[in-house]
Amino acid sequence: MAKVNIRNEIRFILNGRDVALSSVAPDATLLDWLRLDRSLRGIKEGCAEGDCGACTVLVGKLFAGGLVYESVNACIRFLGSLDGTHVVTVEHLRGGPGQLHPVQQAMVDFHGSQCGFCTPGFVMSLYGLWMKSPDPSNADIEKALQGNLCRCTGYEAIMRAAKAISSYGKAAKDPLATERKAITARLEAMHDGARVEIGTGKALLVVPADVDDFAAVLDKEPGATIVAGSTDVGLWVTKHMRDISPAIFIGNLDGLCTISEDKGVISIGAGVTYTDAFATLAKRIPALGPLFDRIGGEQVRNMGTIGGNIANGSPIGDTPPPLIALGASLTLRKGNMRRTIPLETFFIAYGKQDRQPGEFVEAVHVPVPAKDTKFAVHKITKRRDEDITAALGAFFLRLAKDGTVAEVRIAYGGMAATPKRASSVEKALLGKPWTEQTVEAAMAEYARDFTPLTDMRASAEYRALAAKNLLLRFFAETSGTREPLQVSRHEAA
Repeated sequence: MAKVNIRNEIRFILNGRDVALSSVAPDATLLDWLRLDRSLRGIKEGCAEGDCGACTVLVGKLFAGGLVYESVNACIRFLGSLDGTHVVTVEHLRGGPGQLHPVQQAMVDFHGSQCGFCTPGFVMSLYGLWMKSPDPSNADIEKALQGNLCRCTGYEAIMRAAKAISSYGKAAKDPLATERKAITARLEAMHDGARVEIGTGKALLVVPADVDDFAAVLDKEPGATIVAGSTDVGLWVTKHMRDISPAIFIGNLDGLCTISEDKGVISIGAGVTYTDAFATLAKRIPALGPLFDRIGGEQVRNMGTIGGNIANGSPIGDTPPPLIALGASLTLRKGNMRRTIPLETFFIAYGKQDRQPGEFVEAVHVPVPAKDTKFAVHKITKRRDEDITAALGAFFLRLAKDGTVAEVRIAYGGMAATPKRASSVEKALLGKPWTEQTVEAAMAEYARDFTPLTDMRASAEYRALAAKNLLLRFFAETSGTREPLQVSRHEAA
């Protein structure tokens, strides 16, 4: 491996100014730095876990040959992840001489704010939407605001404001549009191909130069915390006060942010975010589109990565069950050595995965379902975009010409210590006719596969009932039954 140049500072643009930071703690958040170090207090700290959106800012990154701005949660975004980006806060918004920005003026005129605590976050989310879609539909607005919580104004006035923004100005004339070429050139100059190293020992912060450099750094520091989107690691710091040092930030490594398809298999780099993967996956595997729209809010989807969702081994991760049901495989890398395993074998036990010290998830490979197969995924939560999943079921089915089940994979999240297949249920279905009687008989096998827990998300009884009803729903969808059958609570218990 060629020698890598080392730089001892993080460089990015804050609003209009270049920033170079040579003293950065691995767990330093963007929110704290903006409010405490730069006295930019327009953004607020509400939940400190990426749910309420009061801390929303825009982060511009060079992506696919252009500059893309996305809304993110500053409360769980670490400074270490910002090298080579453009951070835009609400203070940077500006209209004509003596005028508010169009987004701000619309919020004022349509009474989109009462107490005002959440307002800067709403403004920034709407700003990001307006730059991408100057004439958004109601669905576009609702999606953009999924990650913003308002407890006093209500959303009706904010929706009206969002629809009216373009009557106050043109997005093409906004500074983020007119200055895009200049900002792009400044960011390109910051991408010097160097590794960033700040601090030493337990206080070490590293931003690798590329994927090969990441492999080398992790081989040297196998106990380091790998930070991609930080939608999970961020809460380790803000809620659990965990020490994540030393930390390696990989969210902007080009080699981990690629999506490709070859011979019906989609390969997704471990650093690809939900947002970046959405277009490809929703087109090629349509059932994944609605699921991705229910993973947190827009800010979470802009930060969170599919690779991270797999690597952290959470039993309630949203992507592993459907990927397991699709027959996905995983490429793991250590140094220059790679191995590819079935995704389902990666999860060994709670908090334990098939990953050796110094090894990392490099990519996941997802087969596109053939036209003669059926695939669906359903998520059960208290709130539609809730991250805390009670149960998630994914179902893959191929029928033989005689109507019998030729191939079936059923995987669940939230039902066990790891994402897991319902192997006994599958066995009861395989080779049988795809009928109501077959499905009812197979449902009795759930107890062999799962012993759900009762926790803050749901009771064991509820999970058992939900899991069975999701199979019934899949049967109803694939057999043309109008109303899915119901299982009584007595049977579920």
